This record gives sequence, structure tokens and C-alpha cells, in this order.
Amino acid sequence: MKRRTLLLGAAALTGAARAQRVQRAQAEPDRVGYPLHLPQHAAQVGYFVELMRLALARSGRRYELRPTRHSMVQGRALIELARPDSAIDVFWTMSHPERERQLLPVRVPLERGLVGWRLALVRRADRERWRDLRRLDELARASAGQMSDWPDTEILRANGLPVVTSSHYQGLFEMLAAGRFDYFPRSIIEIDAELAAYHHLGLEIEPRLLLHYPAALYLYVNPHRPQLAEALRAGMEALVADGTFERLSRRQFGALPQQHHVAERQVLRLSNPLLSPATPLARKALWFALPG
Repeated sequence: MKRRTLLLGAAALTGAARAQRVQRAQAEPDRVGYPLHLPQHAAQVGYFVELMRLALARSGRRYELRPTRHSMVQGRALIELARPDSAIDVFWTMSHPERERQLLPVRVPLERGLVGWRLALVRRADRERWRDLRRLDELARASAGQMSDWPDTEILRANGLPVVTSSHYQGLFEMLAAGRFDYFPRSIIEIDAELAAYHHLGLEIEPRLLLHYPAALYLYVNPHRPQLAEALRAGMEALVADGTFERLSRRQFGALPQQHHVAERQVLRLSNPLLSPATPLARKALWFALPG
């Protein structure tokens, strides 16, 4: 009898210890790594991280978002994101068929399509060159600068626009200033911070043109973390449904069309051959609409 009592007591203690371990594991947040970005992108990074935090809060599990220790360019981040042992679990970047095949996309455009609204950084000394340009065939006489692995490079070339490429992001601003190419198309959500960072090179935002093509910034999740992808999908849809997504996106980006006088610009519409059929273009609430 005594032996049985001891065995039952030991079993109870073992069960209690196991339960405590489970409770501790459940209490510990699931870490979610994302790439550290350059300082000039800090404002939009804060917005993207806030969306992820709010989306994951709807999942019922605890998650802790953590940046990597060092900043990463897009190409390296995408390579790291596909690895099973990566420190990166999620990354936001422009839609592309290969990325959607290799990774787990969350098809809610975080910036509501503004990544496809492109303004041109140009040399201040060349401002008169752009005064009378109104058509795509006229723009084709100039050369654009882009990173070699950016989807925009393929999009511009598919529309007949010459592109000079580089593998060094910061170097593109110096190449523009040195006359290696004529203009640097940047999204309306990026261009102000970039101009502030490189204004000393004699650059400015061309005031009359807007290149537009349908595109989106998605969250892409490491393919080895499907549960995280599903939590982000469900959470983002909840933010859309209750109006939080629209409210936050308008707070972050809503002033940009007026700030850059989009309604007064000549819009040059480009096709995007990289756009997936799964892109939710029909869901108007997910996109900012061009004025006019």
C-alpha cells in the first residue's frame, strides 16, 4: 500500500511538472524575425511592423516580432527567408511570381498599391529637360536606374523603357548624380525619405510625371512556417474587415497624393507582366485610387 501511494505521488508530481512545462511553453512568445532596414525606411517599417503585431494579436497565440541585428538588402533577405534554419520568418516586398511560388504570400497589399505609384528622382541641374515630356515614347529616350534584382526593372523594360542596373542600392543615387542614367523611379511612399538622405547630391523630385503600374507590397512568410502564414492571413483579413487596416494606411500614406500633387501630374500608365492572377485587384477597399 505504501509503495502504491509513493508511486501515485511520484506520478502526480511528474504530471504536475509536465503541466508546468507546457504552461511555460505556452506563456513564452513565438519569436518572429524580420530584416532590419536602412534608417531612411524607418517610418514605413514601423507601420508594417505595427500591422503584423495587430494581425498576430488576433491569432490567440503570443508572438514576439524581432528585427535582425544587421540590415539586409532585399536580395539577401529573400534568400534567407527561404531557408529552414533562417533567422528571418517574414519579409515585406513587392509582388513577384517567383516569390509567390517559393514563399507563402499574404495577399493584402500593405501600402494599398502605392508601391506602383512612381515619381522620378532627377538631377536638379536637368529640371528643364523634363518640362515638356508627356508620353511614354518620349520617356523611352531617357534611361532609368534600378537594382538588378528588383521586379521594377523587368516591368520598366517590358514597357519599352531602358534601364541601367546596379547591385548596390546606395550607389544608384550616386550614379544618378554622376549622369550614369537620367532618372530613378521611386515609389511615392519611399521617395521623400530617400531625397532627404541624398539631397546633397543635387537631386530633386520631378514635379510633373507619375508612372503607374498595378503592384503590391505583400508579407511573405518562410515556407517552413505555415502556421505563422495562416495567422498573418487571418489577422490581416480581420484588420480589413473591422476598418483598422484602412484607418492605419490612411494615417500613414493618405497625405501623399496631395503632398505630391498627384491630381495635377501627367500619369503614364504601364502594364505589369509580373502581376499574378491571384492579385486581389477586384477588392477596391485594398487599394488607393488614382485621383481623376
